[in-house]
Amino acid sequence: MTENEQQSPANQASAEGAQTPSPASEVRLSREMRLLDITMIGVGAMIGAGIFVLTGIAAGVAGPALILVFLLNGVVTLFAAAAYAELGSSFHSAGGGYLYVKTGLKDPQGFMSGWMSWFAYVVACALYALGFGAYFKECLPLVGLGELSLPLLSMEKWMAVAVVVVFCFINYRGASEAGGAGNLVTGGKIVLLAVFIAFGVWITMRRPDWHLTFTENPLPNGIGSVFIAMGLTFIAFEGYEIIAQCSEEVRNPERNVPRAIFLSLLIVIPIYLLVAFAALGSVRPEGMSSWQYLGEHKETALVNVARTFFRGGDVLILIGGLFSTMSALNATIYSSSRVSFAMGRDRNLPAWFGKIHARRKTPHWSILASGVLSAVMAVTLPIEAVASAANIMFLLLFIQVQATLIALRKKRPDLRRGFKVPLLPFVPILGILFQLGLAVFLFFYSPMAWLSAGVWIGLGLVVFYGYSRKRDRAYTQLVAVREAAERRDYRILACVGSLHRAATVIKAAAAVARHYDGELTVLSVVEVPDRDLLAHGMEEARKSEQNLDRLVSSLKLGSIPVKVVVKISHRISFGVTETALEEQCNLIVMGRARRAGLIERFAATIVDRVVRSAPAQVMVVTAERWPEQIETILLAYERGPNAKLTADLAGAFGADHKTKLQAVHVMPWTATAEELQRAGEEMHKDLAERYPQAERKVVQCGDIITGLLRQSRNADLIVIGGTEAGVIEQLLGYAPPLELADRTSTSMITVYEMPAEPKRWMT
Repeated sequence: MTENEQQSPANQASAEGAQTPSPASEVRLSREMRLLDITMIGVGAMIGAGIFVLTGIAAGVAGPALILVFLLNGVVTLFAAAAYAELGSSFHSAGGGYLYVKTGLKDPQGFMSGWMSWFAYVVACALYALGFGAYFKECLPLVGLGELSLPLLSMEKWMAVAVVVVFCFINYRGASEAGGAGNLVTGGKIVLLAVFIAFGVWITMRRPDWHLTFTENPLPNGIGSVFIAMGLTFIAFEGYEIIAQCSEEVRNPERNVPRAIFLSLLIVIPIYLLVAFAALGSVRPEGMSSWQYLGEHKETALVNVARTFFRGGDVLILIGGLFSTMSALNATIYSSSRVSFAMGRDRNLPAWFGKIHARRKTPHWSILASGVLSAVMAVTLPIEAVASAANIMFLLLFIQVQATLIALRKKRPDLRRGFKVPLLPFVPILGILFQLGLAVFLFFYSPMAWLSAGVWIGLGLVVFYGYSRKRDRAYTQLVAVREAAERRDYRILACVGSLHRAATVIKAAAAVARHYDGELTVLSVVEVPDRDLLAHGMEEARKSEQNLDRLVSSLKLGSIPVKVVVKISHRISFGVTETALEEQCNLIVMGRARRAGLIERFAATIVDRVVRSAPAQVMVVTAERWPEQIETILLAYERGPNAKLTADLAGAFGADHKTKLQAVHVMPWTATAEELQRAGEEMHKDLAERYPQAERKVVQCGDIITGLLRQSRNADLIVIGGTEAGVIEQLLGYAPPLELADRTSTSMITVYEMPAEPKRWMT
């Protein structure tokens, strides 16, 4: 079994006695990101190439009002951020805006949101590649080289193409920045900007007339330039969208996704304001104002400002800029290829977009398509037009998301929302108007950007109506059928590992589901090393999903609603307990090998970790194969925390057969006649009402295990209450259920009541 988590059971019931229908199935990622992790992802996405590349360009447009540009953009972005906070707290699957719009708005809005999201990331990739080229050019004099003269294109353009190729290859090989490394890079960027801010503010405040830089001519290009600059720099504020896209991997997303979105903006907006203040106030170039100086140097403006601070100051910003553009480039290639991959998998794009490389386990065709489009944009358009095109697409996507927020409040009032946008629909309507206005102003700055965006949108409509419409409609109908089925009250999670033992666990779980008229979720966990992204386990998860689908369909489980879930996690036990919480399961069923070697005994400690922290009752199956007919069940009777559950489940396995139930209570040789009589009376009192026909015995023996073995010679199934064991006991086999399993060939069930205080994995 792989260390994975559970998923929601499907609800496909068929007529009683019919063969099992093809089970619904899905693959999920484990929720392992905490509030700090997801906040740093948002901060890292926002404090990226945008602030390094676009500050100078925006200053050249807006003048000293650059500070006002960042402040107003922070306000405007709160409208879209609030929509993402509510929807991210309601939908806990990967997909972000594409998922929300597809759910809330009619065709072709769902398709177009994915189509525009793909293009937005592709163009952003081109922007960061051009930024990298410009920063790389600035590095050449530092190593004694002049600007290289290359044919056809400028050096910046050739470097942009080269870096796109490099990171496409890196993504093809499956390497990516994740976890602690990502937090380290984000922390490094913040430190570099903090140094820039500290020196810039210090130099600015030493000048007695520093305020004249901001007040003497605050709007040299008119008020319209503020809105144009806002549109140009809006992309620097959109990184919070990634937080919502990662919702499937976040613990307690109802609470943590909204908090992370607003915390990341609370961190980033003051940093942007201070960077603008330091950049404008610290330079005094001859013959021009500071904002003209920044505008003249465009994407390398911060480098040239830092050069005036101290010797080597430009090197620090160059390092920050190179790392930021490379990190952003890697992330946008990853994101753009995954959007097109998801659309190909949903058959909204040709099927080859959804293919995975057999050896690398990456969506190689989607990566190639995204890389080619990025390179073409970087080569054919100037950086200002590329930035404008990226911003236009993100603005239009956010407008769709805010319209979806309004639609879903009416369409799905039942959604559980961890955060609710106040004053609906006025807040999202204001956001739509503001962002639409910014997109319109960008037309006056770069008609070429609007032309490229319009061509892409028109092409998307052609693809939808000419190719995707029928496939999308069929997919929507399938989802509607699955969601229409009612969930049953008793829910069982069957956690399986290797396929040769899976049938035994599933049949045992199905017996309980049949008895309680419940539903069954079959869970397999794909374990991924801690250093790797969970997405790296996707290909193995898809194979496991297909194998389990075939196995479940072959078992002929009758009318029991069955769903197959494959979860990708860094720990098996976490995956199991998390899925049980998500699906609100009553019972977790797991398998454990008997007569196991050291490796199998170590795997058994996974079962013990689940038992200690499970948010449900646990049943452990030890059997080579599930008996086709159960004639005699041996119930190991003990008064204790598991006694009632043990007796209940023993009855579940004999419900459909003329099964003989034999309850045995083993007492030590030292027990007195009075103690034996009292034990018999207690057993009779506990079992007489539920199992009046059961045979009840009180026997004496030197130890419980030997006594049960002597009584179980004719039994088809042993049901026993579990005892919690530590790692050493598990490895050595001294825990009573393990020892009993090792010494008998009879199929055995061990049951555990839910802990009094199960661990809160999801917080």
